[in-house]
Amino acid sequence: MAFLAASPSPYHAVANAAERLEKAGFRQVAETDAWDGTAGGKYVLRGGAIVAWYVPEGAAPHTPFRIVGAHTDSPNLRVKPRPDTGAHGWRQVAVEVYGGPLLNSWLDRDLGLAGRLSLRNGTTRLVNVDRPLLRVPQLAIHLDRSVNDGLKLDKQRHLQPVWGLGDDVRDGDLIAFLEEEAGLARGEVTGWDLMVHSVEPPAYLGRDNDLVAGPRMDNLLSVHAGTAALAAVAGADDADALPYIPVLAAFDHEENGSQSDTGADGPLLGSVLERSVYARGGSYEDRARAFAGTVCLSSDTGHAVHPNYAERHDPTHHPRANGGPILKVNVNNRYATDGSGRAVFAAACEKAGVPFQSFVSNNAMPCGTTIGPITAARHGIRTVDIGVAILSMHSARELCGADDPFLLASALTAFLEG
Repeated sequence: MAFLAASPSPYHAVANAAERLEKAGFRQVAETDAWDGTAGGKYVLRGGAIVAWYVPEGAAPHTPFRIVGAHTDSPNLRVKPRPDTGAHGWRQVAVEVYGGPLLNSWLDRDLGLAGRLSLRNGTTRLVNVDRPLLRVPQLAIHLDRSVNDGLKLDKQRHLQPVWGLGDDVRDGDLIAFLEEEAGLARGEVTGWDLMVHSVEPPAYLGRDNDLVAGPRMDNLLSVHAGTAALAAVAGADDADALPYIPVLAAFDHEENGSQSDTGADGPLLGSVLERSVYARGGSYEDRARAFAGTVCLSSDTGHAVHPNYAERHDPTHHPRANGGPILKVNVNNRYATDGSGRAVFAAACEKAGVPFQSFVSNNAMPCGTTIGPITAARHGIRTVDIGVAILSMHSARELCGADDPFLLASALTAFLEG
């Protein structure tokens, strides 16, 4: 819950993951530097993506990888290049819809603003206004008597949040406000990647506190579990006896197709893995051998059976909260899991003493997808799609079982250990 609260943007998420890995002995390496083949934990940051890996002492160049893949982005509302707007005495912020959010979940909710500021000197600065700053006000029922028969939202007209009063809307007001919030001089910011977030903190829910409600579980739940698993494996007394090189790869832009330099369909993961092989004196043959023996668990949230809409789920596959991680299967390759991948995940869960469940979509419902098929196709790596079953996916506030994040992290730890 602390990780969710501290990570209102992909840039904050990777910074927080890096901080936790630093405490576990990892060190950052720059992509512009020459890499050495020394043992230990290392990581690369690029925008809203992180790739971290641990090289055991004496690892051969052809040592295969065990990868936990995830993504750092979540559907939300993002600030446009000209953010200052307003009408009829209301000052507003112009936003664009990112990914596929449940739009109604952003209405009448106290919102903060966070992201990355690009400065005139070429550096970047994280900013997080984590207090009620914005609100997308819903139209009162008196002015739309049919609203409860089906809410229709125009993405351009109905989702622009208010943040104050006044008729004098001036270009630069929002950025000047954020420069002040970040302790920067006026005019220092020349670019920005900003998004809104709910300021309501994550919380236990239910009579027995057996549920957790919070934002961005899709997919920071997996990023957190993967970070915890990698830190645990690298910090174990027998870490240098690992048969594989454990890796965490958390990408940006999964919610809109993964096609970017920080997305799973970009070159980041392949570049890092190859450079790791070559830094240890390996050849292309070593690279091919390492990739052939590599397995990736693509970890992303999935759908728990909904008590009010059970007919929307496959009748024989009803994943439950606190039932353990889910194994995602789709024969049309929307997920990358096959029978051999199932065996790998089953072995990891058995080793960890963790139950797991199977998920498959209702045949009459279109199936979503993940970074799994992209990773498998782009790198030729055997990939298995897994995750945690949640409710309210793509809402501003989602719901999971309180035990499931720990169960997922335990299974990922056993997988990375080999």
